[in-house]
Amino acid sequence: MLQFVDDVRTSRRVAVAIHAPDPITRAGAMSHLRQYPEITLVDDPRQDGADVALLIADAFDETVLSRLSRLVRAEKVRVVLVLDRIREAELLDVVACGVTTILWRRDATGARLRQAVLAAEKGGCELPPDLLAQLIGHMGRLQEGKAGGQGAASVALGMVPREVDVLRLVADGMDTAEIAVELAYSERTVKNILHTVTTRFQLRNRAHAVAYALREGYI
Repeated sequence: MLQFVDDVRTSRRVAVAIHAPDPITRAGAMSHLRQYPEITLVDDPRQDGADVALLIADAFDETVLSRLSRLVRAEKVRVVLVLDRIREAELLDVVACGVTTILWRRDATGARLRQAVLAAEKGGCELPPDLLAQLIGHMGRLQEGKAGGQGAASVALGMVPREVDVLRLVADGMDTAEIAVELAYSERTVKNILHTVTTRFQLRNRAHAVAYALREGYI
């Protein structure tokens, strides 16, 4: 497990809110973390006051992306993401949200969860070696100009390719249903992508998002 924090010890208790897909998973994570005196658990994850959110999911999807964006942008907490699997394009979405602490569920022992929580609280980076290799490979392709056209430039600037694709179609006058058909997405996916863009870049609406994308050279 890669870690970019020299010392993850802390002199104060870190408040952790656990977001899990089911009560049993949440109870298991709470049991793991309750043993560490430097961590205090937030009883209701919907309450304010958490320093770190532990977000557990089977796989990365639009629901997880939306929740991740809300936690980081609206609630302004650090996030530890615990997953069974994630694809490279989805990993880029996670990094674009500002989340750099990820654990595989199979590796999520109490000690690993503690380490990840304390690293995230300090703004550190902790990634499984295989995900780190994906990121390094992607950045290498960008530097070599092999990632391809505007999509590569947009990732380097902070907007991922599918966000650019959706905004380009919005600029062409398409509505949500038409964009979903054109890109073979669900309408919910299109809405979530637009919500993520407007939240991350603090934009008011779709028109503002298109204007921003044009001004910054994304489309």
